[in-house]
Amino acid sequence: MEIIDVALRAAERASEILLGYQGHLEKEEIAFKSKNDYVTKADREAEEKIIETIKTYFPDHSIVAEESGTSGNSDYTWYIDPLDGTKNFIHGLPMFSVSIGVAFKGEMIAGVVSIPKLNEVFSAEKGSGAFCNGEKIKVSDRPFNEGLIATGFPFKGKEMLDDYLVCFKEVFFSVSGVRRCGSAAIDLAYTAKGIFDGFWELSLKAWDIAAGVLLIEEAGGTVSDFKGGRDFLRTGNIIGASQSSYKHLFSIVNKYLGGF
Repeated sequence: MEIIDVALRAAERASEILLGYQGHLEKEEIAFKSKNDYVTKADREAEEKIIETIKTYFPDHSIVAEESGTSGNSDYTWYIDPLDGTKNFIHGLPMFSVSIGVAFKGEMIAGVVSIPKLNEVFSAEKGSGAFCNGEKIKVSDRPFNEGLIATGFPFKGKEMLDDYLVCFKEVFFSVSGVRRCGSAAIDLAYTAKGIFDGFWELSLKAWDIAAGVLLIEEAGGTVSDFKGGRDFLRTGNIIGASQSSYKHLFSIVNKYLGGF
């Protein structure tokens, strides 16, 4: 079975688990990891199912997963976020997702983002385009000043907050609107689909963004870190945007946050 097919199957199985739990979680099934950071029984079971699916077909591949950590020593690495948007999930909001990205020697080659509650499945393979529910997607061509930009708040880095808020203010007054979904994987997928014109966030984890990076690039957009390089999987600092919005968004973000 092809890598993308396994990723799709794993995401589907994880999505079924999440849908079965939402609205039925008991208090004891929700654990506190750190301030503003939670994990649920649903996260853990979904991740276990994803890893089980991957190992069935690719037992030697490496895994980098949010809840169970890193394993393996292969040129192929799977980045797994079984539930991106856990706070939304706990509160009953539909904006949560499963994100699975695959890299070969550090280069993203496959990605899947599933939004179970909205019945949307995004997928991409290197060189083959990006899709939502089997239909090809592409980034927007709107001018930056007419754009809708997504972001996420840096609650894990208080030292960044003041600079972020100044950056947010300039972006806010430069475009038609700013949104926060609460799931970076959804923000990236919706940028690939042309719903959002761009996205930026600080201090994310590789499993949050690996799949979404490929979605945007295969949909014709541009992705970088805050310095204009490709170090986003390590730093967690990411800008993803359409061709018409990227240079404007990068200019603002780099001015205020390029030092992070």
